[in-house]
Amino acid sequence: MSEANGLRIPERILLVLLTLYALGMIAPDFARLVRPLGSFGLTTNADGLIYDVRSPFETEADSPAYRAGLRVGERLDLWAMRCVPVDTERCASNLALWGGVVYAVPGRRATLTIAAEAGRPAREVDLTAVPGPRSIAADIAFALAQVAAVLVVLGAAWLVWIRPGPMTWGFFVYVLYFNPGLSFQTTAWLQQWPPALMAQAVVSNVLQAAAYAGLLLFALRAPVDRAEGRWRRVQRALPAFFGVALAIELASLASLFGFRSEYATRLSLLLGFAVSAAAIAILLARRADLSPRDYQRIRWVIWGCLIGLPATLIGEIWRETSLPDSLFGAGAATDELASLLYLVNGVLCLFVVEAVRRPTVVSVWIPLRRATILGLLLSLPVFLIHESFGTVHEWAELPEWAWLLLATVLVFALSRLHEWMTEWAERILDSDFRRAERRLEEVGREIARAESLDEIERLLVEEPAKTLKLASAAVFRREEDGEGGRMRRQRSVGWGASDAEFLAEGEPPLPAPPPSGPFSMAGRRAGLPDDLARPIFGVPIANARRRFAVVLYSGHEAGTDLHESERDLLGALARDAETAYGQVERELLQQRIERLEGQLREAAGRA
Repeated sequence: MSEANGLRIPERILLVLLTLYALGMIAPDFARLVRPLGSFGLTTNADGLIYDVRSPFETEADSPAYRAGLRVGERLDLWAMRCVPVDTERCASNLALWGGVVYAVPGRRATLTIAAEAGRPAREVDLTAVPGPRSIAADIAFALAQVAAVLVVLGAAWLVWIRPGPMTWGFFVYVLYFNPGLSFQTTAWLQQWPPALMAQAVVSNVLQAAAYAGLLLFALRAPVDRAEGRWRRVQRALPAFFGVALAIELASLASLFGFRSEYATRLSLLLGFAVSAAAIAILLARRADLSPRDYQRIRWVIWGCLIGLPATLIGEIWRETSLPDSLFGAGAATDELASLLYLVNGVLCLFVVEAVRRPTVVSVWIPLRRATILGLLLSLPVFLIHESFGTVHEWAELPEWAWLLLATVLVFALSRLHEWMTEWAERILDSDFRRAERRLEEVGREIARAESLDEIERLLVEEPAKTLKLASAAVFRREEDGEGGRMRRQRSVGWGASDAEFLAEGEPPLPAPPPSGPFSMAGRRAGLPDDLARPIFGVPIANARRRFAVVLYSGHEAGTDLHESERDLLGALARDAETAYGQVERELLQQRIERLEGQLREAAGRA
């Protein structure tokens, strides 16, 4: 009882607690869809510099900070607002502005001490948070990001549960901090208890440092949970790296104790970019050390990192710094765009889950192509909604539930259109698959005209292996006098003399009970070829009355899995063979009957 699925009891408890913590930070923000948070209309950096007195409001006149006389360029007196002691209203006000957060519970009051400057003495300003503007487009983007965050956290925890090891733990720790979700609602609630909010700030910094180390650990070991050769030395240096990263992150808290710490905040952002670049560089360098099958898996991880890591870091900059306003003007850092950037981070977890849980993956170009089509398909509707939603909302005057229903219908319509466009685009862009499809359709017709079982079996094995570039293929035919459904290997490609010569229906390595249609074969099986030649897909050749044979196919020679369309082609080939087997066996039976009748007539004539 000490272990289950490879996890010891303490590890299982830790995994559950960390997962609940992450969900506890993310899930409360769903309440913002019903009860929006308020804002002071003020954003500062870690030096106390005020760089925005409008967001998230549409005009400065709507901002409580602007109405109270605060202007861009003024500074907070950090020393006067320091959190010594922690349980004070001044500390609560300082914590409310820490990290670029601009949200608070509506009605929440904050007292700010503004530092003296030339011609103007120090002063105190009282602010009251008021609800910000709402946008259906922003709510949809926010809801999608929060749902993605919950799925990302659960997906990373599931990987630890089914594949426990340093690799999956490293990725899980990374996801605890860097996920598509937001935790503004939890932070707003904690503003009422400054010691709790201070503790959460410390925990957040610890998790951020651990996330950087976790990402590097994952890059060093993915997808086989093993660091090879020179990478072991890098792995041994990770605890020291974590210490340095933690020191930088904790230094950013200095503004809460009266000291300017913008340098530490900027250094933290630069560290994030450096770690992301290092993780991608490690993954690229490790490709040569992996088998063809694992090489294809790490390509999924690499592309997930290339898409997800920059989106996350840009989202952090977009939401927590003044750079967007400096580059694109006031109001550029919209919540919709920030949520969409965080949402893209979900691609990283999706690709990692696929690469870790499956020993064989399809070519990474397939999901990339589909994602590109989806992005192009969504770009125009999203742009039109963003630009004209306010006007349409005023003109239509529909209730909120009607807009929600309309959005649901639109999402369904876009999903169906995406399916159609993906199928259409793949048939046009994937010329190799189209050639294979035409060739295997021709093979199906040749099977239908075959005059012997040997010819059928040659076409079932050699032609698909050659056309789809498979590492192995084999057909097992049921013996006439075989007991228990015993089948003998008749023809094969990529199988050796030591590999199984006989199989029995319903017994390993075949699934039980015998399937009526195509089936997958996961994991290693005794008696079957290993590595690239390992069978991963089987097709029974049978009708309602008789099972003739079963064909086992491996993945591609390049190490990739068979994708759905290729499996459909092989299934169609088996259906052609089903008819041909029945026809040839009837002809053979008829010939045998004729020979027996002839022998009987000869015997009767001699008698």
